[in-house]
Amino acid sequence: MGDRIDILFPEREVNNRIRQLGEKITLDYRGEEIVLICTLKGASFFACELAKRIDLSLILDFISVTSYGNSTNSSGEVRMIKDLDESIEGKHVIVVEDIVDTGRTLSYLMEILKKRNPKSLKLCTLLDKPARRVTDVQADYIGFSIPDQFVVGYGLDYAQKYRNLPYIGVVNPGR
Repeated sequence: MGDRIDILFPEREVNNRIRQLGEKITLDYRGEEIVLICTLKGASFFACELAKRIDLSLILDFISVTSYGNSTNSSGEVRMIKDLDESIEGKHVIVVEDIVDTGRTLSYLMEILKKRNPKSLKLCTLLDKPARRVTDVQADYIGFSIPDQFVVGYGLDYAQKYRNLPYIGVVNPGR
């Protein structure tokens, strides 16, 4: 692969935290049906594991917006690539994201989704990187808060590589 990856959160720790998030969401929405909206591609690993740990009736849908391309820095320009397949009007919705970084992408996405009149709209992220925030985006469910490092694994990529790592690691390109 050519890049050095230093493990930040081992697989066991990631799986344990996802279980805890699933339990919390189950308690918060007891007796309700929810819609999990997975942001592609990065959150796909997290969303599938999270869905398995939520003991509720749920619908899983997918959306794709991006501001990165093949860079390690957000471009600031957000583009919609794939929209939802189902209506979310009147439904409890949880957006499942891999990482909240600058917040630009999620701010854009949450505004679009609010206009579709869900009953409730919350955000669940595997990773939160508050040091890089440039917009006011707050997650309701957070797996881990991390420092300002570029991370990969568990769905997170560097130029489309390393998504398949079963842990979360810090990438050091070309080292």
